[in-house]
Amino acid sequence: MSRTVLVSGGAGYIGSHVSVELINSGYNVVVADNMSNCDMTCFEGVKKITGKDDIPFYQIDCCDYESVVKLFDEQKIDAVIHFAAYKAVGESVAQPIMYYRNNLVSFLNILEAAKNHGGCNVLFSSSATVYGEAQDLPVTEQTPRLPATSPYGNTKQMCEDILRDVVKATAGSEGVVKGIALRYFNPIGAHPSALIGELPRGVPNNLVPFITQTAVGKRECLSIFGNDYPTEDGTCLRDYIDIVDLAKAHVAAVSRMLDDRMKEGYEIFNVGTGRPVSVYELVTVFEKVNGLKLNYKFAPRRPGDVVAIWADTRLANEELGWQAERPLEETLASAWAWEKSLAGK
Repeated sequence: MSRTVLVSGGAGYIGSHVSVELINSGYNVVVADNMSNCDMTCFEGVKKITGKDDIPFYQIDCCDYESVVKLFDEQKIDAVIHFAAYKAVGESVAQPIMYYRNNLVSFLNILEAAKNHGGCNVLFSSSATVYGEAQDLPVTEQTPRLPATSPYGNTKQMCEDILRDVVKATAGSEGVVKGIALRYFNPIGAHPSALIGELPRGVPNNLVPFITQTAVGKRECLSIFGNDYPTEDGTCLRDYIDIVDLAKAHVAAVSRMLDDRMKEGYEIFNVGTGRPVSVYELVTVFEKVNGLKLNYKFAPRRPGDVVAIWADTRLANEELGWQAERPLEETLASAWAWEKSLAGK
């Protein structure tokens, strides 16, 4: 019998790609999204890619507990992948109350509904921000978490702790919750179909949409923040993970939970490539792959940016049977194809 996975925040960038991979792997998918940071473009794209017109969609705010309960009453949910959260670091510094309320309450509601409906498997969308400015690189799952540099990062740490505590408290009860936290690094790119991709509202938070919007003419100039870091070319080092590879990691983690292959009730995995790429290298590879010349300039460092972070992915490779496969060049070509499709080119 096919299992059902609830994807909260499923109409967004990562959620839509994960929905595609889940459906392609034989899962039933239910999507919940309040549409605060997206429109229906990607959800419609998911339907086109998968050929499924009947994906249940709930336009609800996960901060509204009654709405979450109604969804759990109506659907038999075997696992939840929770993406529904605000995610802009700078905005979180300016509006911490909004971030703490939204990111914590939405997750608490999901966990409570899951527990009260006979238990559930919960996959939490965490982030490499929990490592802060790590002393030793690459970071493993055992690397100590450092104090978060923003309320956004803090909500990721707090939700990890909440999930761990709920797993511990429900063990042996009727409403057992099992949990996995996936700590992603920097997701980039788009689906090869160019039907779904990153669609930021207003000013993008992430580098690649800035690059593609500059290339297509939506933005005049790309700012590279900081070229005086202690790295080879002076720009920050990041671990850029292809969005389709990232989505496949979620399918592997859900399968691990549903097939009872977990070694602990709560597990953590890094999801990255294990290869550091500088911001400047990313820009130059984008130019080379797509035969473009970008208008960019170097700007002062941004507060809160760490110098370098990349993943040790051995645990995910061994335990989830997953690894990143798509080359950076292909990922950046897909990001450009998506941007062009948005512009009708």
